[in-house]
Amino acid sequence: MKRLILVALLFASIPAFAADGAKAPATAVAKYDIDPAHSNVTFGWNHFGFSNPTARLKTIEGSVLLDRADLTRSSVAVTLPLDGLDTGVAKLDEHLRSADFLDAAKYPTITFKSTKVEKAGDNGLTIAGELTVHGVTRPVTLNARINKIGLFEMGPYKVQAAGFDATTTIKRSEFGVDKYLPNVSDEIAVRITLDAKQAAAK
Repeated sequence: MKRLILVALLFASIPAFAADGAKAPATAVAKYDIDPAHSNVTFGWNHFGFSNPTARLKTIEGSVLLDRADLTRSSVAVTLPLDGLDTGVAKLDEHLRSADFLDAAKYPTITFKSTKVEKAGDNGLTIAGELTVHGVTRPVTLNARINKIGLFEMGPYKVQAAGFDATTTIKRSEFGVDKYLPNVSDEIAVRITLDAKQAAAK
């Protein structure tokens, strides 16, 4: 009996992981809705060796299922409608949405669904998942950093929030998007910043 009590006390003394350094309660996974006003996805490419343009996918939909006690049990699912693609140049937006590139008329969204989350150092995560672009689904790994997990307060508004940054590089040819290779680069650098707020209990 004494041995059982000692084991129980040992496990009770191990703090749960939280990005803000506080002990997180051992609660069930909670749903956090992505805040599109404070999240964005940008991607960039090389154009004939002369410049490195970027585009933004400004419409973001999705959620994070977050386990603060064990972030490796968390997951994320994101949908990026291509009508939110914005380079700042209307004609370029139209060309990127055309059949030459993303063919948004046939494939109107890009999606990402995580399949595995692993810790990477004190404040990092490696997020493996499936990315679907141009109707093709391939495995992709995101190198993520935990910005902050905790209470967001703005005047009377208070809600639990979680913020992450992530990067990856993909090859567009692997998704069947190969127009103008190699003059327009195959490698596409992707940068993500994500803000998610805990969904209200129903």
